[in-house]
Amino acid sequence: MSQRITQFFDANVKGVYFPNIRIVDIVEIIIVAFVVYEIMVWIKNTKAWMLLKGMVVLALFILVAAVFRMHTILFLAKGSIGVLATAALVVFQPELRRALEKLGEKSFYTTFLVFDRGKENQRFSDKTKQAIVTACLEMSKVKTGALIVVEQAIHLNEFEHTGIELDAKVSTQVLLNIFEHNTPLHDGAIIVRGERITSATCYLPLSENMQISKDLGTRHRAALGMSEVSDALVVVVSEETGHISVAVSGQLTRNITGEQLDEQLTTIQHIHAGPKWSSKGKGRKKSEV
Repeated sequence: MSQRITQFFDANVKGVYFPNIRIVDIVEIIIVAFVVYEIMVWIKNTKAWMLLKGMVVLALFILVAAVFRMHTILFLAKGSIGVLATAALVVFQPELRRALEKLGEKSFYTTFLVFDRGKENQRFSDKTKQAIVTACLEMSKVKTGALIVVEQAIHLNEFEHTGIELDAKVSTQVLLNIFEHNTPLHDGAIIVRGERITSATCYLPLSENMQISKDLGTRHRAALGMSEVSDALVVVVSEETGHISVAVSGQLTRNITGEQLDEQLTTIQHIHAGPKWSSKGKGRKKSEV
């Protein structure tokens, strides 16, 4: 028996070259696998997924043409490679732009910075934070729809221009008056920069995520879309249910309490403090959309 095993090894395994695998090679494989996975997840959650499937079908058609030696089709495909590459950049331009914007938001070095949580490093004061929380709770009680965008590092000037300039100090009364039913400014979003409301009735980009729950309305889709193209924290009050939701970094957390909203605003209150979801509290539903 052992002799047969030895003969099999000599005939099939002996002489086979096994590469010298280093730890660096393993790390490199893990990094490449992670990057490819993230790219596929990103593509699947956008309109690029449908376009990618179309490109795969086209590639299979060219492969069939190569197998059967269809010279005319292969000649046309070879001559169209440059045009197709340019067309792909044009078609995927919105998705590529958003991906680069998200990459630019990752401030890894800030993790290692020691910063002073003083007033000079605050985006907004505790008074402004409390005004937003109180207003959202009041609107939640009477089911008044609201959409509040709190700006962080990325300036939202292009979205401000879609609305009406206000330059008003943030207060509970102002927020309640803006979103009151049948008022000129209640429709659309407001943008908060620091201590002030810069504009109202702003139009926000709707999320193109294909996995969004069907029970989400336009406000939630706009909030999620805004969080996908910027680092802003977006607060939504549902007009149908009165529930408060928060969108940040492409994730929507639904039906949160006033205390949880206060926690989320606190995480972005200081300039070097990035968004960090707290696990405290109950009754919160996080939607990975």
